Amino acid sequence: MRVQLLLLLPLLVLPLLPAFAQTRAISLADNTASTAVAAPQAAASSPTLYHTADEMPAFPGGSEAFQKFLRKELRYPDEALRRGVSGRVFVRFVITDEGRIRDAEVVKGLGSGLDEEALRLVRIMPWWTPGRVGGQPVWMSYTLPIIFRALE
Repeated sequence: MRVQLLLLLPLLVLPLLPAFAQTRAISLADNTASTAVAAPQAAASSPTLYHTADEMPAFPGGSEAFQKFLRKELRYPDEALRRGVSGRVFVRFVITDEGRIRDAEVVKGLGSGLDEEALRLVRIMPWWTPGRVGGQPVWMSYTLPIIFRALE
């Protein structure tokens, strides 16, 4: 219990940081949170994971291409159709400095097979254009809402 409380404490303090802090970063090696003004890094053992950037990551081809990708690849689960379930599934993932998608997880789901379908879509996405800080590509945490609407 005490260990869990100590791990949650940095997460509770992060939103209270002063407004002049430019970037919130998390080290992937030890999962500790810190606030940093990002400078280009030399080769490090563990990259810094950013939540905001000068240039945010983008799906290749922009939002139109993303919508086209979803229309082509989305398979509405039978269970969700039977139950009439629709809504948004929020998937968080990491976009590497190369644009690869890693560590996808459902942050807020709907069940009935929609969570699994959202994860499948994220995992088959093409590489993204990575986010940039100071002109350099960086690792970014990104949360994407995927909207499911059953048309009958």
